[in-house]
Amino acid sequence: MDGNPILFIVVVLPTLAGLIMMAVPSPRYKEYIRWIATAAALPVCVLSLILFIMYDYEKSGYQFDMRWHWLSNVAFLGENGITLHLAMDGIGAPLVLLTGIVLLAGTLISWKIDYRNKDFFIMYFLMVSGVFGVFVAQDLFFFFFFYEVAVIPMYPLIAIWGASTDFGTFTRTKEYGAMKLMLFLVAGSVLVFIAIFATFVEAGLGTFDLQALEQVTYSEDFQRVFFPMYMLGFGVLAGMWPFHTWSPDGHVAAPTAVSMVHAGVLMKLGAFGILRVGMTLMPEGAEFWAPALMVLGTTGALYGAFSAMAQRDFKYMIGYSSVSHMGYVLMGLATLNNVGINGAVLQMFAHGVMTALMFSMVGAIYDQAHLRDMRLFEGLFQKMPRFAAFFTIAGLSSLGLPGLAGFVAEFHIFVGTFRTYPLFGALGIAAAAVTAAYILRMLAMAFFGPFNTRWSDLKEMNTFEMVGGGMLVAAILVMGMWPDPFLDRIAPSVLNLPVIS
Repeated sequence: MDGNPILFIVVVLPTLAGLIMMAVPSPRYKEYIRWIATAAALPVCVLSLILFIMYDYEKSGYQFDMRWHWLSNVAFLGENGITLHLAMDGIGAPLVLLTGIVLLAGTLISWKIDYRNKDFFIMYFLMVSGVFGVFVAQDLFFFFFFYEVAVIPMYPLIAIWGASTDFGTFTRTKEYGAMKLMLFLVAGSVLVFIAIFATFVEAGLGTFDLQALEQVTYSEDFQRVFFPMYMLGFGVLAGMWPFHTWSPDGHVAAPTAVSMVHAGVLMKLGAFGILRVGMTLMPEGAEFWAPALMVLGTTGALYGAFSAMAQRDFKYMIGYSSVSHMGYVLMGLATLNNVGINGAVLQMFAHGVMTALMFSMVGAIYDQAHLRDMRLFEGLFQKMPRFAAFFTIAGLSSLGLPGLAGFVAEFHIFVGTFRTYPLFGALGIAAAAVTAAYILRMLAMAFFGPFNTRWSDLKEMNTFEMVGGGMLVAAILVMGMWPDPFLDRIAPSVLNLPVIS
């Protein structure tokens, strides 16, 4: 193993914590499991912050490089073969930080889980190890490996610890949500898997190393055929319309911490894959298919916003809102200019923290009220002011209020879109207007007005929910009021992308 091991530690530490938990007799020592999980999540979060701060944006490029030669000199593999090659650039830095923050916040929120909490935390930490691995992997084989490690634990996490939704005439079961999610994501993975091996064969280097594959000039026809496989394969996980339908059902069925990671981080893997693999390796293919990506992204932004407007269930509203906001990310990527792609990466972080915050707040009230219908709540600000304030901050960031994270990201996306596709820029702003409408309606319906005495027994958030939510609020405010540390890291790496002319 050569190089700096800090990224390896960040990737492996959650899995190591899971292995330690396996040795603890869970029926008798559930409290120990919670403390082990917190003791593991805290240093991972701190390390992700240290990595973000230590990243030298003046040098730009990939940093904290580490290589472990795993497999080589086998028939079709060259000398370099398959290597656990980890490195982080300015695009990955904020996403690694996002993952660390959401991991710790979700762990604190999950202290209330009592049923098989050891198994829950083992699967939860394994999933997060996969997420970290995707953001720093520089070998396509391990990129795909970590991608699947991040996705597969979602099925048991939802099917075992999730919740079914009763619509009166029928019930949308948690098993249905888990299976639908898995079928869609596996279908997307098949397209990615085919494209990866096609790229490997076409390059003829005998290696999956991304930085080596990036130096190859692929034929224009090859790029036009295989870029859409990356775009659609990764796009499924990014909630791309019309392959998004797994997402709201998966969000709603998942337990709180899994919803936080699912919407806050996991969907970003899809957009990151399009950028890191598809656009980096196949810039001419990206240029050819960019108009289609713009159409799909804009349609998703509008469709998700109008669908969220029609919802009465808190979680379904946030789920369709996530489809809409990920549509903005795809719009930013489709601009193929530095401003739009900067905005797309900023939106990944901004949407991650604000959606994780909203799902954590929904979980806090659902555990007490056992209802998520916003029409049945009134005047919660009077009974739960801190809860309502946290939810309001997340909602205002979602609608793009200046001074919060969402505004910074959306402003860049819209400016970049107007540079290349003015009509779609106008449609994106229309989607933002619809977002403002459903967010403000939700706040007025559930948090303001006369207090509904039915909820007199509701209590304010507990300490763990306060700390977890406070971390996410802090991230929203810091990015909204001081975006320079994020842009300083993102912008130079975006300018190095081959799709930027």
